[in-house]
Formats: sequence, structure tokens, C-alpha cells
Amino acid sequence: MFYAILAYHVEDAIKALTPREDAALMAELLKINIRLHEEGALGPSARLGATQDAFTLRGPGDGTIIDGPFAETKEQLLGLYVVDCATRDEAITIARDLRRVNPTAVYEIRPILLFKPGVPLTGK
Repeated sequence: MFYAILAYHVEDAIKALTPREDAALMAELLKINIRLHEEGALGPSARLGATQDAFTLRGPGDGTIIDGPFAETKEQLLGLYVVDCATRDEAITIARDLRRVNPTAVYEIRPILLFKPGVPLTGK
């Protein structure tokens, strides 16, 4: 079963990290990514751009583009992981590993009901 692990955090707290602190955090998270990749459990993962650069499509018909993220919340969705786990408990264990490295983050875990792998992304 595939699970999405959505990483929420207070965005201003992440922006306040020095470049050295941010690099150290990302290096620790990368260790988990490498382990999961070697185990064959990691699918796509991403660190998302700033919410100030987000935009939302909503409404009927062609919809309307609204600047910013959809929700006004204390914590913002800043990243995601897609993991392949045999059980719910395995997905929880991975989220706990991520939280040990980044203890102020909140991790939402959701089963993925439909997963269609696409072509690999390439830089433009």
C-alpha cells in the first residue's frame, strides 16, 4: 500500500533557519530518504516552495486563480513523501523517523487510493 506522508510546519520557523541550520536539517532528512530508497520503500518526495509563491484554482467552470495557498492555517504543507509500506504501522514508523530529525514538524499520514507513476521529472 502506498502512503502519503505530508510534512507540515510553521513556515516562518523554517525561513528563520540559517543556511547552515537548514543544510544540516536537510542532510539528516536525506539520510532517511537514502535508507528508504535503498529499502525500495520511497517513491516521490519533494520540498515545496514558499506558500507566498503558491496559487490555487477553485470555483465552477474554468475556475478562478487565487494567489496563495488554499488554507489559512498556522502550519503550512512544506513537503511530502510517497512511501510503499506493507502496513499502516510501517508508515507510522517512517513518519516517526522523520519527526526525530525534525521534531517541530507535524506529519499527516494518508493511504493513497490511486497511484499512477509518470515519467521522471527533469529540470527545465
